[in-house]
Amino acid sequence: MADAVLHTTRLELHPLPAAAARALPHDRETAARLLGATLSVDWPHTDLLDVLPIQAAAGLDDEPFGVWVIIERESATVIGDIGFLGPPNANCTVEIGYSVIPDRRGRRYASEAAHALVEWALGQPQVGVVVAGCDRKNAASIRILERIGFVRTGETNGQLRWRIEASHDERGHRG
Repeated sequence: MADAVLHTTRLELHPLPAAAARALPHDRETAARLLGATLSVDWPHTDLLDVLPIQAAAGLDDEPFGVWVIIERESATVIGDIGFLGPPNANCTVEIGYSVIPDRRGRRYASEAAHALVEWALGQPQVGVVVAGCDRKNAASIRILERIGFVRTGETNGQLRWRIEASHDERGHRG
């Protein structure tokens, strides 16, 4: 999926290649070379390292509906990750999650990355809905989801649930 690179004003988003994902836990230098970027000392986080083997076992490690890296263009540094919890389900729905390293938080990088990836996802023919969840106490994540157009749909076990749908023109075509 090397061709699926998203560019924003300050960021580049790349699907995490399988070879880089395999290298991350043990060989940061190789992972950085494969990504063409410097790895922040705070990345990858433990949750991501836990997910990578699961994605590989499910065959999602080179898919666009897996993990993407967030690269700050100015510094060519990986500052976080964003992605999907799997491919679209039977209802054409995908779930998104994201994380930005602590020293880059508060700069709207997560909003910029999430907006770009949601826009990309909703432009895919097999996706009609993107959902997300966040802790009800996570004010920053709530602001991000609201800012990019998600609508709160409920709460389950302390997790707020969110949803955004593809827009359709009057003839029913997505646009």
